[in-house]
Amino acid sequence: MRTDTLPHLFLEKVHRFGDRVALREKDLGLWQEISWNNYARHVRHFALGLTQLGIHHGDHVSIFGNNKPEWLYADLAIQSIGGIAVGIYPTNPSAEAKYVIEHSDSRIVVCDDQEQVDKVLEIKHELPLLEKIIIMDMKGLRNYSEPCIMSFEAVEELGEAIDQAEPRKYDELLDSIRPEDVAIMVYTSGTTGPPKGAMISHDNVIQLIKGQSQVLPQSAEDEVVSYLPLCHVAERMMSVFMPLGSGSTVNFAESVDTVVLAMREVMPTFYLAVPRIWEKMMASIQIKMKDATPIKKKIYHLALPWGQAMAETRLTGRPISLGLRLKYALANILVLRALRKELGLSRVRIALSGAAPISPEVIKFFHGLGIEVLEGWGMTEETGIATFNHPGEVKLGSVGRPIPGVELKIAEDGEILLRCPHIFVGYWKNQEATAEAIQNGWLHTGDVGEIDAQGRLSITDRKKEIIITSGGKNISPSELENRLKCSPYINEAVVIGDQRKFLSALIQIEYDNVAKWAQEKRLAFTTFRSLVQMDEVKKLISEEVEQANGDFSQVERIKKFTLLEKELDHDDGEVTATLKLRRREVNKKFADLIESMYQEAS
Repeated sequence: MRTDTLPHLFLEKVHRFGDRVALREKDLGLWQEISWNNYARHVRHFALGLTQLGIHHGDHVSIFGNNKPEWLYADLAIQSIGGIAVGIYPTNPSAEAKYVIEHSDSRIVVCDDQEQVDKVLEIKHELPLLEKIIIMDMKGLRNYSEPCIMSFEAVEELGEAIDQAEPRKYDELLDSIRPEDVAIMVYTSGTTGPPKGAMISHDNVIQLIKGQSQVLPQSAEDEVVSYLPLCHVAERMMSVFMPLGSGSTVNFAESVDTVVLAMREVMPTFYLAVPRIWEKMMASIQIKMKDATPIKKKIYHLALPWGQAMAETRLTGRPISLGLRLKYALANILVLRALRKELGLSRVRIALSGAAPISPEVIKFFHGLGIEVLEGWGMTEETGIATFNHPGEVKLGSVGRPIPGVELKIAEDGEILLRCPHIFVGYWKNQEATAEAIQNGWLHTGDVGEIDAQGRLSITDRKKEIIITSGGKNISPSELENRLKCSPYINEAVVIGDQRKFLSALIQIEYDNVAKWAQEKRLAFTTFRSLVQMDEVKKLISEEVEQANGDFSQVERIKKFTLLEKELDHDDGEVTATLKLRRREVNKKFADLIESMYQEAS
């Protein structure tokens, strides 16, 4: 049986696991189970339904919505007929959705619900190629009269009728797919310009699965919770690629707001989070402990240093004394076990951090709780993961060694170059950018880094974001920013200093935590802005900045900072849909604030 494309690999798992649970979805408070056989039936019928709507080999179909089984059905169905699945972030405003739909030449958009449908209808008159809007959840849409609208269920019914009339048609469509065909198109986050459509082939994904599975083994017994946007290559890897390789079960929360509850109920064994989520988890524990009873506080502050001492000993490879083992065992019984359960990570076997750099302080904190977070590195253009720290071999500040099949080298200017079988096909409609990215078989990653004697990679920063002060000092802003964000009171930090005499920062507070702190201090405020303007809040953040400064040399320290009076917003173009900073846009938008910090100093 063929396993050289994603739909073929999917069918191999269907044949192997049949009525075993493939997916779970929480609906109206109850977990609904979907077997591999039912999963396959939905994919088969939706794929055949798409052919009735005129979708053929090489056509693009966009998927615009939150994580749910229908997203996966649509994804694999599009690929099953040789089409190319294009994801759109569910939080994207209509203008950004229009860019992806238009640029990808999508003829059909599969929408989650009314929210996404309304966005598409708003810009439909500007999309001459768009023929149909297919809707997963028809709630609130029954009275919409637009002829282009069609329910997901209706498409499946079309496909079921074809399946009954032509039982061999689906298999014939599968036979026409080749490993080198483009399977999906993933749009880059657009931190430095318009998003680019990265074309990823079936073979790219199959080769990634082969390399990843040798060092990050997953089994049919593993459980994952799908919650990061599925249009991002990291979640596609967790919810589609890896389960197709292993047969693991994917769980979907009822909504984005109930992910924490879903984590506690599912207790995943395999878990990936971006740094901001790990930072928020750490902050939630720190704040919770500040509000705990005196006895709980005392136990926590007694037990946590024992956990940290055990983490430090393991990370440095030193022998663990009997006394430390006993202290750690007691800490585990008193506090650590309960904290892991509270986070929904008491069963986690593999915990990964990726998609952006993370502060070593955050990694160390979770290791102290007994959660061995493994930092990895990869990018859309190489299909997801290139390196990671192996269990028991974590080196703080490193993103680990390459997975099998990946070669790394450092260019003369410090840029990381990468060669492997899962480098993408290229950028859609952008040969110039493709030629710039892939040169002589090597992917130019845009990241700057170093490789140590053990072959471990450390990322310094993005090549275009290194700060060079007026004194000629090269500084990585992300290291400082990540250290500042270790504070439970700081949500975002933007370090400034290129061609300047010293470093400054724009800081956005973590509103919920700072508001709670202010209420406990009986400080009156009404809005985000009024809270930020309080002298007491400025003093609080100043203390957090000074604490972070202590970890850096004099030239690397933040000398001045300004608190932003608004939250950085995706809709305002200040962050991407994955909350990555659009540094150029922020520097331009807040230019007056930045200049004022340097004028005051002079």
